[in-house]
Amino acid sequence: MSVEIKVPTLGESVVSAIVARWLKQPGDTVSADEPVVELETDKVSVEVGGPRDGVLGDHVVAEGAEVEVGALLATLEEAGAAPGKTPKAAAAPAPAKTAPAPAKPAPVTSAPAASGAPAFPAAAKMMKESGIAPGQIAAGSGKDGRVTKGDVMAFRDSPPPATPAAAPSAPPRQDDPREERVRMTRLRSTIAARLKEAQNTAAILTTFNEVDMSAAMAMRAEFKEVFEKRHGVKLGFMSIFARACVAALREFPAVNAEISGQDIIYRRYVNMGIAVGGPNGLVVPVVRDIQDMNFAEIEKAIGALGKKAREGALKLDDLSGGTFSVTNGGIYGSLMSTPILNPPQSGILGMHKIQDRPIAVNGKVEIRPMMYIALSYDHRIIDGKEAVSFLVRVKEGVEEPRRLLLDL
Repeated sequence: MSVEIKVPTLGESVVSAIVARWLKQPGDTVSADEPVVELETDKVSVEVGGPRDGVLGDHVVAEGAEVEVGALLATLEEAGAAPGKTPKAAAAPAPAKTAPAPAKPAPVTSAPAASGAPAFPAAAKMMKESGIAPGQIAAGSGKDGRVTKGDVMAFRDSPPPATPAAAPSAPPRQDDPREERVRMTRLRSTIAARLKEAQNTAAILTTFNEVDMSAAMAMRAEFKEVFEKRHGVKLGFMSIFARACVAALREFPAVNAEISGQDIIYRRYVNMGIAVGGPNGLVVPVVRDIQDMNFAEIEKAIGALGKKAREGALKLDDLSGGTFSVTNGGIYGSLMSTPILNPPQSGILGMHKIQDRPIAVNGKVEIRPMMYIALSYDHRIIDGKEAVSFLVRVKEGVEEPRRLLLDL
């Protein structure tokens, strides 16, 4: 008896993936939970294993194809049985021999002018919702030219320009030998589409402030050696900012909330996403229940997730369930930025480079290590007063770390 291998749940707001590569071929023996195929989403690569021991049947989808959650990937036959053929791959019965029909001239075939390229189900649904007719998207970037959600979003957000009447045709563009044209990977294309979708959905606004890092740097310098000796991990600024954010989120819960249909979901916990660089680009693994952690526990959790990201070992569970995110562009030298929301979250804090700057202190100009911080937020549920006040609380917590230790 055969069992089906299907696309598993891929995490919140992720409805499709790309078949990156098949790890097993038809006829190969597969052990229970042994990886059979690798799927790639805009967040992470996922290995799908066999549900039991058996022999792999035919591949239902080819490498490079886009598949939705729940789609059939392959079948697994009982060990010792010949691999079965899927209906799609089954051979048609040979037709009975009959007298040859009179020869007819071969018809001239051409692509239908108004039908357009075939679309994946998710793309077709989005086209219908956006009022886009099938014939308007002539070709897609998916397998065999099929239209993907990314194609629909790109078409929707960048309508074709009007053609001027009687305009002379432009000469073909000559390739410059100093240029290199590289097609976007499916992963990068999906990331681009999701970021644009976030902008189209949420009312994103950003507010700024600056933090005097003198006290945080002094505390780190004083205790970094004993901290590392006691806990086996270095004391960084991320744990200080994380604790400051937790304190501010308790006071302003809307920043930790999300919109669900006509409802707002408020939370009494914080699953904080920490943006880190990985081999496939920026990912945002989640530190769960960070409100219950001390400085050492936060540093250990962030260090472990960062290591997994660099090794490409993150799992879907590591990336799902976040309620608020923090990103640190300062490690790359960024002085100021406007971070983009990570849907369905409603807030993200941006940290930046620490730079010595002259500021006024008690009527005198002093040189202090300063950092610009930014909060991007969904203005649909977070008012400007809440956002600004939240950022002020973060500033106060980092500028006086003892407040965090005393839970003030």
